[in-house]
Amino acid sequence: MMTARALGLLLGYTADRAWGDPRRLHPVAGFGTCALAVERRLYGDSRASGIAHVLVLVGGVSGLAYLGGRAARSPVAQLLFTASATWAVLGGRSLEREACAVHDFLAAGDLERARVQVRNLVGRDTAALGPDEIARAVVESVAENTSDAVVASLLWGAMAGVPGLVAHRAVNTLDAMVGHRNARYGRFGWAAARLDDLLGLPAARLTGVLAAAVGSDPVGALRSWRRDARHHPSPNAGVVEAAFAGALGLRLGGVNIYYGNRREERALLGDGRAPVVADIPRAMRLARRVGVGAVVAAVVWCLIRETRR
Repeated sequence: MMTARALGLLLGYTADRAWGDPRRLHPVAGFGTCALAVERRLYGDSRASGIAHVLVLVGGVSGLAYLGGRAARSPVAQLLFTASATWAVLGGRSLEREACAVHDFLAAGDLERARVQVRNLVGRDTAALGPDEIARAVVESVAENTSDAVVASLLWGAMAGVPGLVAHRAVNTLDAMVGHRNARYGRFGWAAARLDDLLGLPAARLTGVLAAAVGSDPVGALRSWRRDARHHPSPNAGVVEAAFAGALGLRLGGVNIYYGNRREERALLGDGRAPVVADIPRAMRLARRVGVGAVVAAVVWCLIRETRR
């Protein structure tokens, strides 16, 4: 069983690298539509309502994944089931495509289209961003989403199979939908945001280790992580952004402006220079290497567990 899981994770990762997200009938998009319907029925300005929202949705998809795994009795069926789920939840290739599109617009001098394109990666107000600020936004997003959309999924898939894969992706999707600190979701989104922090915690640390191991400055990555990560408002994004900053020889963080004129002063991460447009491909190359390291770690984990049975 663990061998089928290992091969399924590897095959699903390969499919994501080759083709990216499924173009039509994407399961994550379908889950988002379902989550909106459930929210309309369960919404209330309270943490209790948010907890119920998370339990219904995450419990539902995890239960379906468990039943699907039980139905896949043969090793080949288990392999294909795991591979399909892995391909569906991973987002590494699509993240790279979005980052490449922003880079191409900036390289062509089309600042307005770059400002629009980068909104697919960040939630901040991009209307007044210059090229270098857009580059910083992309590098930070690549770092954080490599942990969330690649490393975490592979890690939970290795430890808990397809139910782990879909549970993590469901929680991460709910956090993106309702985990905002605003008037509507301040209480209702609390459960999704805190559970996403919890599930993302081991992957963020693994991402930091991998970034240090495969980056150009391992010492700088570890130094930035140890010194700067705790100053970031997110317990997980701080780790991966600081490690990426050190590994790339950059300085991330600074002022972020969000819609509604909300301003955040983010702590500076790393000792290097501020990012420029040419650093976007460097960040993507580092993210790809981290992804390779993550799938190797996931496969090794599964095979070690197989030998101990």
